[in-house]
Amino acid sequence: MTMLNQVPVVQAEMLIRKPVKEVFEAFTDPAITTKFWFTKSSGRLEAGKHVRWDWEMYGVWDNVYVEEIQPNKLIRIKSSDNTIVEWTFTPRTDNQTFVTITNTGFAGNGDEIVKQAIDAMGGYTIVLCGLKALLEHNVVLDLVSDKAPDAHM
Repeated sequence: MTMLNQVPVVQAEMLIRKPVKEVFEAFTDPAITTKFWFTKSSGRLEAGKHVRWDWEMYGVWDNVYVEEIQPNKLIRIKSSDNTIVEWTFTPRTDNQTFVTITNTGFAGNGDEIVKQAIDAMGGYTIVLCGLKALLEHNVVLDLVSDKAPDAHM
């Protein structure tokens, strides 16, 4: 059995050349988020609300609980696997936002925890790249779908 001295904390970051309000809205409004991440959502992110996200091409979904929303500053959710995901939005200029996504709370044996952390790091990096292409260049890259084309249903 593999032992870890510390459970990994995943962090993915990206500068998006758009105002913080627009970048924040892209994560709270499923009409925008479905263009770069999941394919379907049961609703907008609001504090105290449960929301279902679907990745229809893979036949998977997650029910997330929105623990906290600070408009244009912070989103914190708890996933159905009890991991916590937090987005922070830091304006750098009027037209630049630095987004940090932090994922914590991985559970299982050492190998399982490492696999979850690596998957999360790759996934959130792809999400940020897709967001950047959409907001800065109005291009939908289909990165999440194209990451594992053989896994499609």
